[in-house]
Amino acid sequence: MKKLTTLMVMILAACAPGPTPPAVVAPAATAFIDASYPTALADVAAPYQRTNGIDVLLNRAWIDGKSLNAEVCFTLPDGSDWSVWAASLNYGETVLQEYGTTLVSVQEPANGQAGLRCDTLTFIVAPDADLTRATITIDSLGNQPREGDYCSVYVPKIQAVLLERGIGIALDCVDVGGALTMQIANKPPEMTQEEAEQIVYSDEFYTIKGPWTFALSLSQ
Repeated sequence: MKKLTTLMVMILAACAPGPTPPAVVAPAATAFIDASYPTALADVAAPYQRTNGIDVLLNRAWIDGKSLNAEVCFTLPDGSDWSVWAASLNYGETVLQEYGTTLVSVQEPANGQAGLRCDTLTFIVAPDADLTRATITIDSLGNQPREGDYCSVYVPKIQAVLLERGIGIALDCVDVGGALTMQIANKPPEMTQEEAEQIVYSDEFYTIKGPWTFALSLSQ
């Protein structure tokens, strides 16, 4: 309950009025919306979930014209640029895996407190879509590491996993043009450079898998 209260406080702070951030990925614009398309707020059965140490909250969901929107907030595991990596909307026999993402707010980690990011996911649905029983699933979170993140954030994590698995790859950070750059300092002789890089740059180090699944209902 304490974690839920803390998360709610962070979300309320994150949603306070402020400058409107730019859209990360804007969904396709709709020039005309027929009157048959509804506008309504969805009921979310259980808006809070925790999986693999990450708190995710479906803050609200609503349909507006052809767009089903869901404001999703999640705690940041570190200071990297994390976002929703894969998500889907499921209703009836339909599974939508294409969506637009609009950044709502970001609070960077500070003073031992986890950071928080909120995004609006937008799915385009048909006017006759039956959303009385639907689910939104966040399958994974991921990030595109910034150049400085490899040495400051990921080298210790990756090296610890390599040691635990007995993989003889040693990483180092080398000053290249005034910037610390992650490099493979040593590897088993039977392993090619390409094979070593595939291990070091594997998605497992830069993604966190869920799922976080939220049941929602929209009156027809």
